Amino acid sequence: MWLFLTRVGAMAGKETLHIRRDPLTLWLGLALPLFLLILFGFGISFDLDHIPLAVVDQDNTTESRELRQLFTAGSEFVFAGALDNPDDALDAFAKSQAHAVLTIPEGYAAALSRGENVEVGLILDAADANSAQQALARADAFAQLASAQAAQRRGLDIAGSMPVSARTWTRYNPAGRSALFLVPGVTAYVMALVSVLLTALAVSKEWEQGSMEQLFATPVRRAEIVVGKLLPYLGMGIIQVLLVLVAGTWIFGLPTNGNGLVVALGSLLFMVGMLGQGLLISIVARNQMVASLTAVMTAMLPSMLLSGFMFPVENMPLPLRTLSNMVPARYYIQVLRGTLLKDNGFAELAVPLMLLAAFATLMMVVSTVMFKRKLA
Repeated sequence: MWLFLTRVGAMAGKETLHIRRDPLTLWLGLALPLFLLILFGFGISFDLDHIPLAVVDQDNTTESRELRQLFTAGSEFVFAGALDNPDDALDAFAKSQAHAVLTIPEGYAAALSRGENVEVGLILDAADANSAQQALARADAFAQLASAQAAQRRGLDIAGSMPVSARTWTRYNPAGRSALFLVPGVTAYVMALVSVLLTALAVSKEWEQGSMEQLFATPVRRAEIVVGKLLPYLGMGIIQVLLVLVAGTWIFGLPTNGNGLVVALGSLLFMVGMLGQGLLISIVARNQMVASLTAVMTAMLPSMLLSGFMFPVENMPLPLRTLSNMVPARYYIQVLRGTLLKDNGFAELAVPLMLLAAFATLMMVVSTVMFKRKLA
């Protein structure tokens, strides 16, 4: 055991020197995760606001202007100009001048004064279906508010006319901020990409330069080589996780109420698994270009598309849902979201933790078995 630890320590020291002398490795390991976190955190958002709203006011009364003011008073809609008639909406959409058009019919104020129902139109540019649905929901809320205000002016009891009402409570993310949902996913995606790339490029570079042949001339066994090479990158990965989580908390307000031991264990298992995957890629490819492309195909794309980072797994077709079960980032995201947002513990997250442990064990065993002490 002492001989094993000595050889592993020597390998880890050698790999640490390579990392210190290679600015690209330090950039990939420390600066790139923070850059990608900030880029994705600010660049990707499901919070829709400042929707350009054009208005067709065919009534041109105080009441119609109040309705327009009601829609544009907050940050949801921004007044994008007045149109002469609803037919101009298509032209406004084509020129990207507006994404929604509010149409107020002639006789709007008179109908309100008589206590009659009046229809107000909303034309939406649904090229982006998600944005259109959010705009429709917010416009419906404003319409209900306008209806309630009109009823109050007429002296009607709004609460008395509604015998059944619903109260809703939003847990874990009451403000509905997409950043709180995205940052754990971004963390898993960034760590998966960087971890696989680090080991895949570093080890394949040794195959290309021929330094692996010198290593084979030593009595160091393959298990000692594998563990010794991964330890420095595991240490760098721990620093990466800490930097990303601290940045997510400081910049995006990510909660830190969860059990830190659960986050630490999940991060450790995920890092070991992804580093082992990168090592396996380098063993099979032995070429930096092939290794980098394989890393992108097996780590970046699945971690982005099939992990639940951006798209709910439940909404995917059955073949993709089945394939997502083999993506370790999916379980790491469950650990991060469950711990940081929901304050879950070991009991609630036992299954994803065990699956991460199984993946890490599989990658380490397969990498060690595939690592042959020969050049061809």
